[in-house]
Amino acid sequence: MDIWKFFSVLHKYHRVCNPMSTAKLDELIGLLELDPRATVLDIACGKGEILTRLAERYEIAGVGVDISPYFVADTERKLKERVPGAKIEILNMDGADYRPDQLFDLSMCVGASWVYQGHRGTLSALKSMTKQGGLILVGEPFWIREPDEAYLAAENYTRDMFGTHYENVIAGEDEGLFPLYTLVSNQDDWDRYETLKWYAAEKYARENPDVNDAREVLSRVSHERTSYLRWGRDTVGWSLYLFRKVIDID
Repeated sequence: MDIWKFFSVLHKYHRVCNPMSTAKLDELIGLLELDPRATVLDIACGKGEILTRLAERYEIAGVGVDISPYFVADTERKLKERVPGAKIEILNMDGADYRPDQLFDLSMCVGASWVYQGHRGTLSALKSMTKQGGLILVGEPFWIREPDEAYLAAENYTRDMFGTHYENVIAGEDEGLFPLYTLVSNQDDWDRYETLKWYAAEKYARENPDVNDAREVLSRVSHERTSYLRWGRDTVGWSLYLFRKVIDID
């Protein structure tokens, strides 16, 4: 199955495509205190829930970028239904190839640091696209404890793929950013995110019994389920990290 179709199938019932509750997300959005018509960039915007909520609250303008045609369609539909007048352009492309013609008040990449080869690369890239004094928001996993070698092997991970929560914050400071806030997922956030994928996979297979990829979806989800319950649930955390691009003072 095409990887982007697979992600779309598994996230059909998710409002946010990461382990963060909408209540916590709204708390964070309130802290942003954006000016009306602030400009926002969202790299790998997924189904566009964060962009849409920002447009509802602050009447932002901006750009959302995602490589998945399924998520782009979801985002465009969501914006049309909830904030039809929003001046937000949605681009179906690899975020790594996006070259803006402006700097943004808020630049985001939530849960897709692979676009820029990791957390530090993501912070550096977003910094280059953000105004002085602007905000940078990233979502990134972190190690709660040292991962088992069996877990790394099962997921084809390496230890240096993620940092600790501390290391994720320090990475921003190393880029000259000021850490403003972190929002860490709890176990309920994680369980809801992971098990809702199980629900979506089973329903897809049940409703499409003659589709060749239904078995593949169930097989992939079975692997993810075992890995999460055996290792991931106690090993990997998730947080949103908010930084400010410090204004240079000569």
